[in-house]
Amino acid sequence: MNIYCLLFDDYETLDLMGPIEFLFRVPKVQLHYISKQGGLIKSCQGFKIETTSITCLPEKSILLIPGGQGTRQLVKDMPFLTWLTQLVDKAEFCLSVCTGSALLAATKQLDGKWATSNKLAFEWVRQINPHVKWKAVARWVREGKFYTSSGVSAGMDMTLGFICDQFGEELVYQIANQTEYVWNADPNKDDFATLYAEQ
Repeated sequence: MNIYCLLFDDYETLDLMGPIEFLFRVPKVQLHYISKQGGLIKSCQGFKIETTSITCLPEKSILLIPGGQGTRQLVKDMPFLTWLTQLVDKAEFCLSVCTGSALLAATKQLDGKWATSNKLAFEWVRQINPHVKWKAVARWVREGKFYTSSGVSAGMDMTLGFICDQFGEELVYQIANQTEYVWNADPNKDDFATLYAEQ
């Protein structure tokens, strides 16, 4: 299984590394790190990773899209969105973390579909594309081939949900035990939505 992690400057480190920690433990998985321009990409926290540039995904690939401050500019970057649309079209599954769903929304790929995002940035994400059926209370949402999650650490719960859907519960709890992680297995249990709604 090939997983392509799409990176851009000022992505959120845990949005990537949390899911990667789990996905790496799936048997026969191969991880790839890509960006539009290729080369060294730096996260918001200063973590640097070498990426390659590709124009399309091989068949039956999985695309992972983190969020972060870099999404604020990229939702208006038409060359980037055109490239992203081509990747999403070819992906068998597309997983977005946090405001990564804003990038998907900007490509129109989520039109008419249920999705969620970081609750702290929820109103901004909603404004990117009102044609998405944004779910205000959700740890993560699955709609067809799309998985979208709430903020930062929610991407880890979503990733385990994806692994459970595709490979079964036994592998999920094996991974959770190996990493000493307590999985929130209920995609509708979203304590932070209430927290931010009260502010």
